[in-house]
Amino acid sequence: MQYALIIREGAEDFARRSDPAYRDGWIAYSKALAQAGIMTGGAGLTGPETGTIVRRKGEDHDVQDGPYPEGKEQLGGFYLIEVPDMDTALEWATRVPISDRGSVEVRPRLQM
Repeated sequence: MQYALIIREGAEDFARRSDPAYRDGWIAYSKALAQAGIMTGGAGLTGPETGTIVRRKGEDHDVQDGPYPEGKEQLGGFYLIEVPDMDTALEWATRVPISDRGSVEVRPRLQM
């Protein structure tokens, strides 16, 4: 079964991305997923200020520059992993090197 580990980070975390110690934690985690043979994809995302939102307005679309949505946490990236069950996915989620300002949502991939 595939699960997405959806990473949400605080503004301070986005600012720390250039810090080698912070970055090294993410590199080590990514290597651990790869060495376990369970990572099937993923990507880090640029800061929310680089995003653009497209909303449907009836037959038209409204385009606005980010950051959106405003809040304590912003989407920072994701991992796509293949593990036997939700419990195993949750075990890997607890190892994500987020700060106390971030969170990890674990969600099964929709099977089509």
